[in-house]
Amino acid sequence: MSVLSGVRIVEFEGLGPGPFCGMLLADLGADVILIERPENAGAGPARLFNRGKRSIGLDLKNPAARDAAVKICARADALIEGLRPGVQERLGLGPDVLMAANPKLVYGRLTGWGQTGPLAQSAGHDINYASLSGAAWYAGQAGQAPVPPPTMVGDIGGGALYLAIGILSGVLKARETGKGTVVDAAIVDGSAHMMNLLLSLRAAARSTGPSTGHLHRRSGSRTDGPGTAGRTSVKPKDRARRPPSTAVTPAWPVSQTFV
Repeated sequence: MSVLSGVRIVEFEGLGPGPFCGMLLADLGADVILIERPENAGAGPARLFNRGKRSIGLDLKNPAARDAAVKICARADALIEGLRPGVQERLGLGPDVLMAANPKLVYGRLTGWGQTGPLAQSAGHDINYASLSGAAWYAGQAGQAPVPPPTMVGDIGGGALYLAIGILSGVLKARETGKGTVVDAAIVDGSAHMMNLLLSLRAAARSTGPSTGHLHRRSGSRTDGPGTAGRTSVKPKDRARRPPSTAVTPAWPVSQTFV
């Protein structure tokens, strides 16, 4: 796809969700320039996340390399960085510096806990973000401990995809107003926001009474992952008697289904 043809993104080398976001934008046709450590430069498609990207090796602790990075960002629509809060500033590549050189720049930042707050400087992993947001609570059967979900819940869903949406929104606004912005994508916030469908089911169950009480319970609907394991609304003794084309009655009233 080339729907983002003409959009240039600078990605500072990182781990996990940052490179995934850059890959996604490259897949959509953006010109993604990866700034990486000199010893890592040129790996290219050998790293799946690097597909579709151009790359340059720069030692950002070297003043000349830092100046080169500033010049690259001066011609970009947006950038992606996923370092711990304050690292880019110490390198002389924070928002103040780069947006002074390029007022239209959309500065995308991706962390687990956000740029500020009591956990901002703390290390973390996908399971930490999904647990604190409450998303992991749904990853298990009622009465049992949660099963750690794949990293898609936090790093990819709550992190990379929210950053991509924020960057594209910022680029649209910058092209309209001429002013860039800082996008602060925190994985714990994104994974919490993704829970809105499940939370809406719980709210509906509370307001509509006993007929939908199962939606209020953990593992009570067909939308919360492990809650669907082994569940069927067809009794075992009836399976052989029902033709394959027979519709299966939902486990909850039709008026409460969500499409």
